[in-house]
Amino acid sequence: MNRYLQLATYFRYRFAERVQKIPLDAGATCPNRDGTLSRSGCIFCNPSGSGSGMGLQGMSLNDQWDSWYNKYTRSQNARLFIAYLQSFSNTYGTPEKLSKNLASITSLQGVMGVSIGTRPDCINIEKLDIIAKQQLDEIWLELGLQSAHNATLERINRGHSYEDFVEAVNLAAERGIKVCAHLIAGLPGESVDDFLKTVEMVSKLPLRGIKFHSLYVAEGTVLEKMWRMGDYTPMSEEEFIDAIVRAVPKVPSTIVIQRLTGDALEGELLAPNWGTAKRALIDKIMAELVARDTWQGKDVDAPHGIPLWFTIRENLPRRLREQWDIEYDAIAEQMGFLPRQ
Repeated sequence: MNRYLQLATYFRYRFAERVQKIPLDAGATCPNRDGTLSRSGCIFCNPSGSGSGMGLQGMSLNDQWDSWYNKYTRSQNARLFIAYLQSFSNTYGTPEKLSKNLASITSLQGVMGVSIGTRPDCINIEKLDIIAKQQLDEIWLELGLQSAHNATLERINRGHSYEDFVEAVNLAAERGIKVCAHLIAGLPGESVDDFLKTVEMVSKLPLRGIKFHSLYVAEGTVLEKMWRMGDYTPMSEEEFIDAIVRAVPKVPSTIVIQRLTGDALEGELLAPNWGTAKRALIDKIMAELVARDTWQGKDVDAPHGIPLWFTIRENLPRRLREQWDIEYDAIAEQMGFLPRQ
């Protein structure tokens, strides 16, 4: 049985088949890059804004989409797709620019949803209203927070506060937009307890998703300079696994854990040396969840056992399916899942 609610499971419940996210670079920038707040960016952000960099290479949204679409329809037999505006801050700029980009996305072949990566200080009511009115089955706002501690946000040069994040989450939720928070373990000056406090704080907000990331040193970042000067030491693999395994039980069972760890672009990773083996790292986290007999929600809303509905019904032994039915029916309307067949 799964020990946390995975994005693939959520999509299977919503659409009865696999859904593939396609990363897009819409040529966005960031107030932390263009001089509005600073020009250096967050200390960990690479020159491509933690995205594919395809926009910087001159590829249009349509060209990027076609490249990924053809790949996934051939290799994965995928039919449903979500456009993920990943690079930089995709709500930064004028409302007209946001409307134009979203209009382009809704016309893409096979698209049924959008996920918009941005910062909480680049959100306002007008832009959220534009996002909310899109005629798509899935609308997500992916908000980079990283830490709920303002001292840390200042240290890593985020340029916004935790209070900005809380306001953005609440405004989005009021409009039916699903919000996914990005959190980083191992930030400079933070302990594991600080990271866990962040998880506890954001889990009390109307979030629908969380992405966990390890902090890696990428080439061309301020963090690289800190690392080379001995001012920053990355977490060990064991420390990161421990942090995530302690965090997962603090996340309510109705929040989709979209990622357990992040990964660097090919060729940019400088440290830590364990940061490239993503699949192996996830397997180790899963094994440690089993070893500690813990699961998502154990500390907050699911203390008596692993929620069966984290797992697709057909993957369970027949003797557990009646219990699964009860759990699923109790949560389906709240989570927007398909009725049970």
